[in-house]
Amino acid sequence: MISINNLRVQRNGRDALKVASLEIQKGETLAVVGPNGAGKSTLLLALAHLINPVNGGITFHGKPLKDWDDIEYRRQIAFVFQDPLLMDMSVQDNIALGLKFRGVKKEDAFERVIKWSKAMGVDSLLKRRAGQLSGGEAQRVSLARAFVLDPELLLMDEPFSAVDPQTRAQLLKDLSKVLAEDHRTTIFVTHNLKEAGKFGDRVAVIINGELKQVGAPEQIKTKPADESVKAFLEEL
Repeated sequence: MISINNLRVQRNGRDALKVASLEIQKGETLAVVGPNGAGKSTLLLALAHLINPVNGGITFHGKPLKDWDDIEYRRQIAFVFQDPLLMDMSVQDNIALGLKFRGVKKEDAFERVIKWSKAMGVDSLLKRRAGQLSGGEAQRVSLARAFVLDPELLLMDEPFSAVDPQTRAQLLKDLSKVLAEDHRTTIFVTHNLKEAGKFGDRVAVIINGELKQVGAPEQIKTKPADESVKAFLEEL
C-alpha cells in the first residue's frame, strides 16, 4: 500500500529524517518508536503530505504522493494528534464535522456517527459539549472523528500520552480490538516499546533522524540492528 525509498526530509535546513526503504502492507499496524526529536512525527507529516522531501519519495497504491491531487489524497487518510483538538460544539457534531465538509447526507452521516461513537464508547456522550469531556473521553471522540471518515490510512501521533495510565491502557485495548476487526492500515507513534509490541504488527525504530530497524517486536528486542538501537532499548 505504501512504499518509501531513499527518503530524505529536511526541517529548518537540517536533515530531520532518512528512510532508505520501508514498505507498509494494507491492513498492517506499524508502531514507530524512538527518542524525543528522533524524526517520528516527521515521518507522519511526510506520509500526510504536509511536508515535502528533498530526496526520494513515497508512493501510495503505486502512485507517487507528488502526483496525487492534495484533496483527493487527504480524503484517503486521517490524522489523530496528541491533543484531541475538538471544536466547541457537541460530541455528535465534532464526530460528524469531516463528513459535513465532504457533503455527506445528514442521514448517512448520522448512521456513521452512531456506528463509530459506539465503537469508541462515546455513544452516551453525543449531546455533551466537547469542553465537558475528560481527556480520555476527548481522545475517544477524536478517534471516532477519524474512523467515521473511513480512511484507508490512519496516522496517530502519540494520541494517548496525555491521559492517565489506566485510561491509556483501556483506550489501547479498545482501539486494538477495533483495528483487529476493521483491518485499517495504521501508523502509530509511541515512546513505549511494550505498548508498541502489543499494538503493532511490526515495530519501526527511528534514532537520530534515521530509520534503523523494522521487524517483529521480539526481533527488535532480541536482535537490535546496531549499538544505537541497543542503547535506546536499554534506556526504556
